[in-house]
Amino acid sequence: MELLEQSYFALKRNSAPGIDGVTWRSYGENLSDQLTNLHNRIHKGNYRAQPARRTMIPKADGSERPLSILCLEDKIVQQAVVYVLEAIFEDNFMGFSYGFRRGRSQHDALDALSTGIYRKRVNWVLDADIQKFFDAMNHDWMMRFLQHRIGDKRLLRLIAKWLKVGVMNGHHRESSDQGAPQGAVISPILANIYLHYVLDLWSQKWRRQQANGDMIVVRYADDCVFGFEHEHVAQSFLVDVKERLKAFDLVLHPDKTRLIRFGRYAIQNRKRLGERKPETFDFLGFTHFCTRSRKNGAFVIGRKTIKKRMRATLKLIKAELRRRWHDSIPKTGKWIQRVLQGHLNYFSVSGNDSSIWLFYSEVRRLWLQRIRSRSQKAFMSWNKFMRITTRFFPKIRLLHPHPCYRFDVRTRGRSPVR
Repeated sequence: MELLEQSYFALKRNSAPGIDGVTWRSYGENLSDQLTNLHNRIHKGNYRAQPARRTMIPKADGSERPLSILCLEDKIVQQAVVYVLEAIFEDNFMGFSYGFRRGRSQHDALDALSTGIYRKRVNWVLDADIQKFFDAMNHDWMMRFLQHRIGDKRLLRLIAKWLKVGVMNGHHRESSDQGAPQGAVISPILANIYLHYVLDLWSQKWRRQQANGDMIVVRYADDCVFGFEHEHVAQSFLVDVKERLKAFDLVLHPDKTRLIRFGRYAIQNRKRLGERKPETFDFLGFTHFCTRSRKNGAFVIGRKTIKKRMRATLKLIKAELRRRWHDSIPKTGKWIQRVLQGHLNYFSVSGNDSSIWLFYSEVRRLWLQRIRSRSQKAFMSWNKFMRITTRFFPKIRLLHPHPCYRFDVRTRGRSPVR
């Protein structure tokens, strides 16, 4: 009962309801009786998982991602099971796995990647993306992986129900025979368990037994970056990892998976070969590129906001400003302030100033355009508008230290690189 109550309060208050229409607040009006009833149904075997309500979310590349919205009771029970699974598997997960883990963030993964490239002899980077990973997970393999550590068949049956219950398509239920629903509370931990056995343990063994020279691994969910000292090792790993994933019904995305020359000597090596600047790769919202310090010419890993990500965000801001057409300037300004602060909190890293200034300029332009179009009589001068933006636009400042500094603090010297 205590765990169910903890799980209830861990859920988002304003999340959309599932097919039963029950919201977080309405369920909490008689919380004690509701949880007692739910607890009894779980232990008597009368609890039945409900199919999810599916909605499509646009992605930055123009495609759509299916998002499953669960009923509130399913969210509560799944969150309780997540706490159990975390207690069982967390100590087994590898150090280079960062996605969906407590105490680990996207910036921790970014720090580990940069630190590894700086401190190890990395000359080649394999940017790997597993194609439609959440839709492709094999249920049989998933249950076999869970059985490595879980002996309680009731818990295993509960997880199997959530994997197979499917979604509602109109008035018809579509059951699922593979994959885990994106948006389900249980899916992130299941994804980590699946990739722990399929990729992480295998990569660690491959690195120890077959890699010549330095090799680094950083994984955040299904986005993986591998660094190698030698090209032939990278090519061999790419062939082997494709075969490994194929055995578990997974495949690397052909367009998003690339092996590129990257690292301390990439600029001079490509120049020697008569090639242009080193290629770049995207990871967790940032485009990574090779450059040199303006002060001493030393090698620097440059990071800037991915252009597609920025354009998609600006498109959403433009649509929201149109929706707020008749709101007062102070009200809209406070909303823009929250948006910009959220952008800064993530993207304000060293070297990304130009991207942030560009983002600010575009938001200013969109807002001024919207204000001037509200009335043909009223006209907002640029000087007056700049005084308004000074009031609402947060100051641009560095919010994230150099990745090596934070990596050392977080690991306390236990791991020089992942």
